[in-house]
Amino acid sequence: MSRLAAGVVLVTAQEPPLSADGPRGEDVGMTATSFLSVSLDPPLVMVSLREGSRMDDLLAEQPLWGVSVLSEHQRAIAGRFAMKGRISDRLLFADLPYRRGEICGAPLLDGALSVLECRTEQRVTAGDHTLVVGRVLAVGFPAAEQSPLAYFRGKYRRLG
Repeated sequence: MSRLAAGVVLVTAQEPPLSADGPRGEDVGMTATSFLSVSLDPPLVMVSLREGSRMDDLLAEQPLWGVSVLSEHQRAIAGRFAMKGRISDRLLFADLPYRRGEICGAPLLDGALSVLECRTEQRVTAGDHTLVVGRVLAVGFPAAEQSPLAYFRGKYRRLG
């Protein structure tokens, strides 16, 4: 499958607060290349998450999440959120320009080709992954004129 070129996205969500009057939960992010459009009517997308990963566990309890479709200038961000044994997500987001989704509350990156706010419709176990199907609730185009970031043969690539 390394011979199949894929787009690169940052999937984000916010942990729910521990109590109704408690502080906001931590932001969580994950680089994904297994992301696709499922349906136009209704607008559905799907992301594949490693079963038992932090994002899989979070999206099992948090139905609202965001997606930033990364531009070729965001290669370092993709690498940052794909690292194994990385530092806390709070520190990974610290110096990134983003806005919070009005619906999902998750970070949506400035400079992304597009951003989506989603609500989980279905979760399907598939081998060692969970396929999360989300309904697209809102869309934005922070930097639609940029070129996409691609992933091919184990490396981030530019098109063209």
